[in-house]
Amino acid sequence: MEFHDRLQRELNAMQRADRYRTIPGVAGRSGRHITIGRESLLNLSSNDYLGLGDDAALRSAWLREMGPELPPMSSCSSRLLTGNHPLADALEAELSTLYGDRAAMLFNSGYHANTGILPALAGRHDLVLSDRLNHASIIDGLKISDASWMRYRHLDYDHLEELLSEGTKNQRQCFIISESIFSMDGDRVDCGRLVELKKRYGAILILDEAHAVGTLGLRGLGLAEQEGLGEEIDIIVGTFGKAFASTGAYAIMAPLLRQYLVNTARPFIFTTAIPPVMLSWSLWTLRRQSRMQEERAWLQALASSLRTSLQQKGFTVPGDSHIVPVYAGANSQAVAMAAALRKRGILALPVRPPTVPENTARLRISLRATLHREDVSGVLDALGEVA
Repeated sequence: MEFHDRLQRELNAMQRADRYRTIPGVAGRSGRHITIGRESLLNLSSNDYLGLGDDAALRSAWLREMGPELPPMSSCSSRLLTGNHPLADALEAELSTLYGDRAAMLFNSGYHANTGILPALAGRHDLVLSDRLNHASIIDGLKISDASWMRYRHLDYDHLEELLSEGTKNQRQCFIISESIFSMDGDRVDCGRLVELKKRYGAILILDEAHAVGTLGLRGLGLAEQEGLGEEIDIIVGTFGKAFASTGAYAIMAPLLRQYLVNTARPFIFTTAIPPVMLSWSLWTLRRQSRMQEERAWLQALASSLRTSLQQKGFTVPGDSHIVPVYAGANSQAVAMAAALRKRGILALPVRPPTVPENTARLRISLRATLHREDVSGVLDALGEVA
């Protein structure tokens, strides 16, 4: 009973600190709205940035192309055994073409990619330098790895260079890893500065584009494509689970790196492969999103307008992307802001520690290209009530 009592005390402490979480009873999604219980709410907490996940016409078109027989619902094995499928090869080939004939490698999720790549490449004689606000999957990859690792101050490239200068003196290889758009603050990395430092110190650069693919770049390949630096980055990680409205992830790299990871990345080796039916859908949405330039432009314009309006109202709203965080500070304030929006039929969930640093709780407004300007007009009025 002592063990269970301790767990209950910890849960009680979470509730008192406004950190307690529950799984919402989602009854369905329809276009811009989500039904939770009996409430229909405008959904501002989805990562379906292009609206492909709720596009019924797109699903119908895909099903018509599939014909009467869908691809298998499970691969039933890892790819290195019997779980490979022609659709996996086709999806990797499509990604390779989009990224200038670089090698592509599928993973079951972005979490699998980030907990597999670093431990496979970075050993006990190496040093990994990670932005302090990188995603939890990257932090877990660091912890699994045998390499030494340090976190540089968020977007502080002078601090990164100090660590690189020192690390290259006594380490076999230095790695730099960063998100391109940071998932909780919506701000962007300076790709050019990272590439410059990578070249100067002979580092390996890994860029996680999970929240940038689909939303930036002419063909939706992310911030690196937008800045014309894709070929300068050693490994680009992207996901199908957000703007591409499917499941799984991928990494883009040199062929030699891919060959090495196929033989050493444990989440790839020991995981049942992505179901072929999902590979088919991923291939469909990848091709569709590559032509959605107007939707990407509208998404960024809508985000810029909302961010500016909130800042004019006195809110602290960092970032420069379709992720619009509204800082609250205290956990209780973030919860109150979310409740005020929900009363007006808007779902924007609070984000609290340990997901973000202490005293930086915030609303995370996640915009989509299918939203209209009037859809978000109620945000300003609702937040004004609890400002």
